[in-house]
Amino acid sequence: MSNGPVKVQPEVNIGTLGHVDNGKSTLVQALTGIWTARHSEELKRGITIRIGYADGRFYRCPNHDPPEGYTTEEVCPICGGKAELLRMVSFVDCPGHHSLMVTMLSGAALMDGALFVAAADAKFPQAQDREHLIAAEMAGIRNLIVIQNKIDLVDRDRAVENYREIRDFLQTTIYADAPIIPVSAQHKVNMDSVIYAIERHIPTPKRDPNAPPKMYILRSFDVNKPGTEAEDLVGGVVGGSIVQGIFRVGDVMEIRPGIRFEKDGKTSYRQLQTEVRSLQIGAGPVSEARPGGLVGVGTSLDPSVTKSDSLVGNIIGKGELPPVSDRLTLKVKLFEKVVGTEELLEVDRIRTGEALVLNVATAVTAGVVSSARDEEVEITLKKPVCVEEGSKVAISRRVGGGWRLIGYGLTA
Repeated sequence: MSNGPVKVQPEVNIGTLGHVDNGKSTLVQALTGIWTARHSEELKRGITIRIGYADGRFYRCPNHDPPEGYTTEEVCPICGGKAELLRMVSFVDCPGHHSLMVTMLSGAALMDGALFVAAADAKFPQAQDREHLIAAEMAGIRNLIVIQNKIDLVDRDRAVENYREIRDFLQTTIYADAPIIPVSAQHKVNMDSVIYAIERHIPTPKRDPNAPPKMYILRSFDVNKPGTEAEDLVGGVVGGSIVQGIFRVGDVMEIRPGIRFEKDGKTSYRQLQTEVRSLQIGAGPVSEARPGGLVGVGTSLDPSVTKSDSLVGNIIGKGELPPVSDRLTLKVKLFEKVVGTEELLEVDRIRTGEALVLNVATAVTAGVVSSARDEEVEITLKKPVCVEEGSKVAISRRVGGGWRLIGYGLTA
């Protein structure tokens, strides 16, 4: 697929959710030509798998009635006519393994809509299917399309039975009316219907270009190769999705909560200031970047500050950034059942002294409950976060061998 020479930034972020074996990365590859699962060896080495991004362009040939003529090609594959560019989109490909739920929750904070990928050759829902749907609802994702993948592996009766399994389960969620599109991502079957559904059900959000620029940091790294001479070193890079405003080369930005340091035996965090030295989108370097897609921000920071994802969970921007908090008061809503376990375990109330893991946008932090009442808890955090009043915070507790989602809270 050709993306052409023009550097167009994606207008919308679309997540891919669902069980690890359902073919999310294969679907994204069918729609973009890019394989997002670039970190397959990381799990074998005990490293957290990263969220993948892939940008793609959607076109429509006016010579056909929908969904025919919806394509990823500039030249219509049906009639050879010239197709019209609809928009550029960015797929946020989340890992589906249950141990990577916190990574998925971080990605959900950046999504404007989602494709939920189910497999026709498996009973629905599997544990991670249920987990991702609940997390998507909790994260505020309202625009969702269900992709019934692997229809090439089953007969018609099983495909219809699986469709009914999916539709019946959706009735228990806010996604009761979500469209279900049968596909074979491996063979790129019915991709025109997927694109048509995306264009109808996942609109580009309205953006305010005059709002103070703000971006959640999802990745941070040192791009200098080992052995680079001092005079050739470049500053550290942070990556993520801009949530509002415009970033421009030359802007001076603030990063909160910043970096950790020790003073007089106490741990503190120091906020950072940096100049934007460069901006990179999927199509290449640009002088300004807006919301949509993954953006790499080259900074004036020492690369040792940004290496190995050390700034993940921070916010970069200027103007009125959220305050830094090392203690949160949450009005909690607990689920009836623990999310992500094969057994449907009941969720017990949160107790004083309990250890929890919290997701706040792209930040993941641990904390201990200092006070627990019926619907309100106070939590002392191990690592501070930037959070606005009324923000949604995912709450996980240790169940068995891992951290499991048990509910969410709103910051008071």
